[in-house]
Amino acid sequence: RFHHTSRSHLCSCSKTVSDEKYRDPFQLGRKDLKNLYEDIKKELLVSAAELKEMCDYYFDGKGKAFRPMIVVLMARACNIHHNNSKEVQASQRSVAIIAEMIHTASLVHDDVIDDANSRRGKRTLNQIWGERKAVLAGDFILSAASVALARIGNTTIISVLTQVIEDLVRGEFLQLGSKENENERFAHYLEKTFKKTASLIANSCKAVSILGCPDPKVHEIAYQYGKNVGIAFQLIDDVLDFTSCADHLGKPTAADLKLGLATGPVLFACRQFPEMNAMIMRRFSKPGDVERARKYVLQSDGVQQTTYLAQRYCHAATREIRKLRPSPEREALVHLTEMVLMRDK
Repeated sequence: RFHHTSRSHLCSCSKTVSDEKYRDPFQLGRKDLKNLYEDIKKELLVSAAELKEMCDYYFDGKGKAFRPMIVVLMARACNIHHNNSKEVQASQRSVAIIAEMIHTASLVHDDVIDDANSRRGKRTLNQIWGERKAVLAGDFILSAASVALARIGNTTIISVLTQVIEDLVRGEFLQLGSKENENERFAHYLEKTFKKTASLIANSCKAVSILGCPDPKVHEIAYQYGKNVGIAFQLIDDVLDFTSCADHLGKPTAADLKLGLATGPVLFACRQFPEMNAMIMRRFSKPGDVERARKYVLQSDGVQQTTYLAQRYCHAATREIRKLRPSPEREALVHLTEMVLMRDK
């Protein structure tokens, strides 16, 4: 089991820059992510003032840039592994930019589908400009990402990253459906989690490894690391929906239940409280369902079991990345798996 270390202890470790085993991923990735949001805004150059304002809304530089950071660290780790190159190639940095653009476009569309009113502690695009314009803004960000992807000029990379867009759509369709059989339901949930969250990280990591190293084994290491970290990240996100306060999270809590979604904590809780099955099948639509389901989850070991599952995915990610040659970036990617488990928003 993963024991929660105090955050102060964690921070003091990451500040010891000389200790390469405990590199802070955000510090290490910062130089490659400098001007990231300005560069994204250059990709979104539009003359229509309103569309520009909408596209720039989430690219305000206040995001954690979690996905681009993983991508540039993976690029460096693979480059060092292959030929000890310390530089991130321009095409690899472009993948980091494209990953953030695809991710943000998917958030804009998700918020429309979910009729969400807050995201990252601010009002959603659909709340301010309306659903129709929000859909079009998401489409525009996606089209600008596609243009940037074509500019890389590598058909393999285009194929790898367009898979992400297909997976996002398929994942959203999976989320709209549900399974009656309990075992099928968990497999359905994990497949949806991969397609909606982990595919972007997995395929972006794979793309930069292809650009930096010809070895297919390295491509598979990068992909598996991204896949496992991505699934763990979403599992912890699903835990936080039950354990974190709305102000801290930047969006309403129990949001998934209100959307009729049965996430990991709910599916684990269902094993202890079988009466939740009926609620899951009707997507928590009856009055009082959301409150009752939340109570059952918190009375069960659903939160702990989901956290343990996230730990298993993080351990798998660590096993993969350790197959690469040692480097500060490799250790930062190891450290990142612990940060995913420790995060509280």
